[in-house]
Amino acid sequence: MKRLQPPVASVLDLIGETPIVELKKFDTGKCRLFIKLESQNPGGSIKDRIARSMIDQAERDGRLQRGGVIIEATAGNTGLGLAQVGIPRGYRIILIVPDKMSREKVQHLRALGAEVRLTRSDVGKGHPEYYQDMAEKLAAEIPGAFYANQFSNPANPLAHETTTGPEIWQQLDGDVDAVVVGVGSGGTLSGLGRFFAVVSPKTEMVLADPVGSVLAPLVKTGEMIEAGSWTVEGIGEDFVPPNCDLSLVKKAYSVSDRHSMLAVRDLLSKEGILAGSSSGTLLSAALRYCREQKVPKRVVTFVCDSGNKYLSKVFDDFWLAEQGLAEREQHGDLSDLVARSHREGGTVFVGPDDTLLTAYGRMRRGDVSQLPVLEDGRLVGIIDEGDILGNVDGPYDGRWQRFDQPVRTAMTADLHTLQASQTLDALLPVFDRNEVAIVFDGDEFVGLITRIDLINHLRRNR
Repeated sequence: MKRLQPPVASVLDLIGETPIVELKKFDTGKCRLFIKLESQNPGGSIKDRIARSMIDQAERDGRLQRGGVIIEATAGNTGLGLAQVGIPRGYRIILIVPDKMSREKVQHLRALGAEVRLTRSDVGKGHPEYYQDMAEKLAAEIPGAFYANQFSNPANPLAHETTTGPEIWQQLDGDVDAVVVGVGSGGTLSGLGRFFAVVSPKTEMVLADPVGSVLAPLVKTGEMIEAGSWTVEGIGEDFVPPNCDLSLVKKAYSVSDRHSMLAVRDLLSKEGILAGSSSGTLLSAALRYCREQKVPKRVVTFVCDSGNKYLSKVFDDFWLAEQGLAEREQHGDLSDLVARSHREGGTVFVGPDDTLLTAYGRMRRGDVSQLPVLEDGRLVGIIDEGDILGNVDGPYDGRWQRFDQPVRTAMTADLHTLQASQTLDALLPVFDRNEVAIVFDGDEFVGLITRIDLINHLRRNR
């Protein structure tokens, strides 16, 4: 019962003082590796700390008035923190979010009451649709708006210098050899770097950076490269944020999206810790650092946020396959383009005697617009949104009875199929007929190929 605490006055009183776990199931070489569970903050991420710090400071210095508007450019977690802290205090929250962010984050933000405006994630600073530039412009247009600007707000690194750092120091009994962090805004790196420079000069700050980000190459070579793209959310940059003091970094690692995803899934399967994609980047870099050491060291890194926000991405095998981030056997034929292979049990399907309502529900849950119709394991038809709509549309009277009709009354049974051995060129005539490609290997049904599947294949093999 020693971990039990008395009731608190507000959920915001639970920000910080997060637990640390030693990872025992990974090969850490001569080192001991610890991970601080920032996912245990009430908003589910390390960004709760800086959200409270930035709002408190803005209230103290008068930049944020009662009933005011808070605007921020965010990958999601800072926005969640600002909404968690700001909405109960009566502030309106407007967030500019890149469109690559997970569905769960956006839904969480809107459920809290924040206004979310999505923008492009494939453009850099200086472009009118770049999320930070959009937020700054919007803040200038709304009288009295407070632009939190985590990228240059000094209250961001201060939160880590005064809370996160002292917590680690106390939890690890004043013995910390290295801290592995990522950089989104730079607040964690700079705040912790300043704290440990004072209390423990031996402590090394280690940067974990996605491949495509400019930061790790800049640390290693001193040269600014052209930014690429990456899938991991929340860390990596195409510029050096004002809050990011790279002079504090002693070693930097570039980590591929694939290694990040593998690491965070291993963290769940081996240690039972459900973490977000950026935590995979940090863990992968931390393991590399640990294995390189010639003498024992005590190393700490972070679960930056909860994996609950990425269930539709990082922990979805089909999404990983679509992104080219999963180890998947390649056959060199059309079967490689089938996202949901029937052989692997991935096909979402209906039977001919299922109702149209059942077919509609499976389309919605599977996020697909057509379903194969299987009877005793054999493909007997295909049904799409148009087939359902054509059969249920009509007068209100009798509509629900029409939804109860069996799939066989609406499906297309005259099927044009392709063999897996055929080339990509065989797909285009199918798509020109506004059909989906139905792929067989001999007499065995393999799966469906849509236009999106072909686009994904071409993107992955550029």
